Amino acid sequence: MMTNKPIPAELFAPADRKDDADKITRPTIGFWKDVLRRLLQNKLAMFGFFLIVVMLIMAFLGPQISGYSYFQQELTHMNIEPNGQYWFGTDTLGRDLFTRICFGIRYSLLIGILAAAMDFVIGVSYGGIAGMASSKVDTLMMRIAEIAYAIPYMLIVILISVTMGKDQGASLYTLVLAMSITGWVPMAIMVRGQVLQLRENEYCLASQSLGGSKKHILTKHIIPNTLGPILVNITLSVPRAIFAEATLSFMGLGLQPPQPSLGVLATDGLEVMGIGLFYQMLLPALFISLIMFSFNVFGDGLQDALDPRLRK
Repeated sequence: MMTNKPIPAELFAPADRKDDADKITRPTIGFWKDVLRRLLQNKLAMFGFFLIVVMLIMAFLGPQISGYSYFQQELTHMNIEPNGQYWFGTDTLGRDLFTRICFGIRYSLLIGILAAAMDFVIGVSYGGIAGMASSKVDTLMMRIAEIAYAIPYMLIVILISVTMGKDQGASLYTLVLAMSITGWVPMAIMVRGQVLQLRENEYCLASQSLGGSKKHILTKHIIPNTLGPILVNITLSVPRAIFAEATLSFMGLGLQPPQPSLGVLATDGLEVMGIGLFYQMLLPALFISLIMFSFNVFGDGLQDALDPRLRK
């Protein structure tokens, strides 16, 4: 038979309050702070961001630095190669190419950002409503989106250009409108998929059980949790719109002279390549490539930073 014997006091030792074995050594890092940290560690993405900043500086400060206007003609200085006075040379009308390229970057970025903003507003609203609606309404809305996406892109641009005219004021917004008519569909499909996935989570069901409306659940719980994919989609849609504008301008359907988008400048440069003035074609094409490259690598880096599976 076992008896309860007292445990000797020397077997006990007072706890050391200075013991840091269970102390958290790493400070708590929020999601967006961790995204920023990982984005800053991506050298290629930061190089793309640096190029974007340089493009913005050129677009808004370049004309002030050069001292020329994009429409100022010096017929005695036609087709001058790059030098100390004209950094990028002059065109066939004696206009400073550096100033015109700076304005071209400004117009191209403006078109890309406006088109991306339109895609964001329409796509997020449409996809969010479709994801939260009933199955019949969701099916109907998605069929409408597929029909809109199936309409030939160039046909829309031509019809809108003919309808609205090609004056300088309307041409810029005509391009944005033409790109936005079908450009919002990929954003809407992506947002709808995220909504269908997130609306079954516990916090959405809890909000619904407490009387939260579909609008409240969508705006307060679901959309904030889809900001990562939305931001990546916006970042990648800007270069798509810029490339589309350059293509349309190259075909004569974009901005009209004297407004100097990069596509217009590339078209003008193509006409004089046969007489050896390659710089008038190469410089706009180079800046189109740099804009495309910078936004694409920055978008890829942002996508990697927002992916929790790549967190270290």
